Amino acid sequence: MALSMSDRQAFLAEPHVASLSVVAGPDRGPLTVPIWYYFVPGDVPWVLTPPDSRKARLIAAAGRFTLLVHRTSPTVRYVSVEGRVIDTGPATEDQIRLLAGRYLPADRVDAYVEFARHEHIIRMQPEHWLSSDLG
Repeated sequence: MALSMSDRQAFLAEPHVASLSVVAGPDRGPLTVPIWYYFVPGDVPWVLTPPDSRKARLIAAAGRFTLLVHRTSPTVRYVSVEGRVIDTGPATEDQIRLLAGRYLPADRVDAYVEFARHEHIIRMQPEHWLSSDLG
């Protein structure tokens, strides 16, 4: 059963680890990697990555990517969102801190901020959603 838009957005707003997929070329399957992301309902999802990483180069070439988040307990539920890149650029310390705070204990956030200081933010405009709840 597909989720409503509000349920999709609420589920995506939870701190899951996403699978990011992006076209990798005509003779390759898509690049699919685990990634942290940030999303609040009513806004657009975003990820951080080093600007010279393979995924950043592929996203820049394709102009779009997909995020898939899922859980298997207590129910099988997933949300996939795909869309075009609307902007990229150096991440601010506040953005890095916001993302790290979703996934790390408070005492490890500062170290992550230092580690990710040179990463870029890539924001996506959602265009296509898929979801299911096999509760």
